[in-house]
Amino acid sequence: MAKEANQSSNTPPPLSLPGRPGFGGHRRGAPIVKPKNFKETIRRLWHYFGNERKMLSIVFLFILFSSALSLLSPFLIGKAVDAINLGNKVDFNFLEVMIIILISAYILDGVLTFLQGWLMAGVSQRIVKRLRDALFRKLQNLPVSFFDKRTHGELMSRLSNDIDNVSSTISQSTTQLMSGVIVILGSFIMMLILSPILTVASLLTVPLVFLLTKTIAKRTSVYFKEQQIQLGKLNGQIEETISGIEVVKAFNHEDKVISEFEEVNQKLREVGLKAQIWSGFLMPIMNVINNLGFAIVAVTGGFLAVKGMITIGAIASFITYSRQFVRPLNDLAQIFNMLQSGVAGAERVFEILDEQEEPDDQKDAIVLDKPKGHVVFENVSFGYRGDVPILKNVSFESDIGSSTALVGPTGAGKTTIVNLLTRFYDVTEGRILLDGHDIREYTRDSLRSCFGFVLQDTYLFSGSIKENIKYGKPSASDEEVIHAAKMANADAFIRRLPNQYETSLSENGGNLSQGQRQLIAIARVILAKPAVLILDEATSSIDTRTELHIQEALLTLMEGRTSFIIAHRLNTIRDADSIMVIDNGQILEKGNHGELMNQQGKYYHMFFNQFKNVEIAVD
Repeated sequence: MAKEANQSSNTPPPLSLPGRPGFGGHRRGAPIVKPKNFKETIRRLWHYFGNERKMLSIVFLFILFSSALSLLSPFLIGKAVDAINLGNKVDFNFLEVMIIILISAYILDGVLTFLQGWLMAGVSQRIVKRLRDALFRKLQNLPVSFFDKRTHGELMSRLSNDIDNVSSTISQSTTQLMSGVIVILGSFIMMLILSPILTVASLLTVPLVFLLTKTIAKRTSVYFKEQQIQLGKLNGQIEETISGIEVVKAFNHEDKVISEFEEVNQKLREVGLKAQIWSGFLMPIMNVINNLGFAIVAVTGGFLAVKGMITIGAIASFITYSRQFVRPLNDLAQIFNMLQSGVAGAERVFEILDEQEEPDDQKDAIVLDKPKGHVVFENVSFGYRGDVPILKNVSFESDIGSSTALVGPTGAGKTTIVNLLTRFYDVTEGRILLDGHDIREYTRDSLRSCFGFVLQDTYLFSGSIKENIKYGKPSASDEEVIHAAKMANADAFIRRLPNQYETSLSENGGNLSQGQRQLIAIARVILAKPAVLILDEATSSIDTRTELHIQEALLTLMEGRTSFIIAHRLNTIRDADSIMVIDNGQILEKGNHGELMNQQGKYYHMFFNQFKNVEIAVD
């Protein structure tokens, strides 16, 4: 399988072998990624609301009542001002009533705002949980070829960044957009009721607001886009340097990586400064335009008041309404950008959910029960890309209980044979038989359950050593776990650990040596007792002394089981029943060690090159 580094989604994928395909919410000033199909994505996202639609109706009612109270408050303020401005007399009773109603409205508005935020937070988190569950479940059902084409960082970004953007959109942007629209429409209606003349005067600055927003947004979008590109490069370099910190130190490249980091960081600073400066122009100029609008309203209102066409209280109410009208207009562009960012995030999630999963089992697929391990390749051809074949008309047979070693240069097709046997990929031509049936006739789960893997790059999960060994057989007893560890010669070092089998492992067993991790992986396979063993450089990271013990344990494990061994160290496969030399996707030589040495062909020269200083014994 392809081995990919965990990279940022903004960094290019790693170089591939020939023929093989290679984080929350929207921030102010961040570049807006627009969805390709806004309406369709909204429709699909609405499907995930499910039972939350009733709760959304309640939230909408709260927003409606809260907005109504917001629209009522300026009217009450105007009435209170008129109660004071009654010539030489003040209507204290009416003023007291207005103040009580106004305070009550503010308190009730605050309570409703809190409730709608609280309820919407719960709605968004439940929806996002369902969406995240669906995405993670989808990833488990996608074929290996899908992961070969994408970096780990990109997929992690969709599970974190994109879904967080969806969460922010649901919990914040949706409610702000609904309340903003209601307040704008309500304020405009109240302004018309109070004074159509003042309404026309207040609208004179609205075109300036839109023109300013459009001009600055057009300039800043270029800088913010470049900022994200440089940020992606910086994140990729940080991730790469931290992941390879041991190599950096081993080759004394600290100064070099610091210099490279400073260069990218400087570019990010320059473009980030330009982006922030231009985006910083928006609010000060917007405040100037808004204040100009209020001045126009004040002057016009004063003229109308002198003419007796409007009261002072009505002017006070109108100015408040005009503020309520302009403020959401200023925010709507940002809210819409947040909405677009969230929908774009949902669209990226749906792109994964729309990916084609592994093909379903055939309707008449059979369960592979009690597999024996008779494997036959019949004229198998395959390529990860159609135009670059990896295997070319490969045919061979492995008898029950036999061991078959695959040797050859890197990229020859050894691991591809194993990937095809386990149906991580399906053959392009020919067929593969297991116990007399095409492997495509079996259910995929039952087929893969008969294989046991020990790979060159061992992966251990966070948890105890016992839990990692039991990964091969979750129902195993403690006695079975210990027995498997003893067979793998892992029991001795486990017993020396402070908590023995309950010792917790860090990410990928980072608190163990590579050899110890390999021993645990071997114990995991021993516990599973598979019918077919696949050993991909299983002892490559183990010292020579430990390797002898492991070889003995593997020989015991391999007894009676069909085994496929991928190895570059030829001394580890001398006892294999059959050795196949693979190069350029073809089987060049086949036989046991003695037969291949007598042929004095490619295998002979490979063996001689590895042990040219050691006397070669031809069996």
